[in-house]
Amino acid sequence: MPSSVVAAMNYDRESATLTIIFVSGMVYAYKNVPEKIYQAMKIADSKGTYLNRHVKGNFDFEKLR
Repeated sequence: MPSSVVAAMNYDRESATLTIIFVSGMVYAYKNVPEKIYQAMKIADSKGTYLNRHVKGNFDFEKLR
C-alpha cells in the first residue's frame, strides 16, 4: 500500500470507523464510513486522491493525533 500521503489505514466494521494515519504522523478517524469506501480505497491507485474525493468532506471526523 505505498502512498506518499497515507502511511496506513484501518477499518473497524463494528463502528464503521475508518482510521487514517498520514505520513506526517497525524491520525484521523472518519465516522460512519461504509465498508465499500474502505475496500475501494484499499485498491485505489492513489490513496490520497481517493481520500480527497470520497472521504474528506463526506464524513464526520475526529483528529486523534
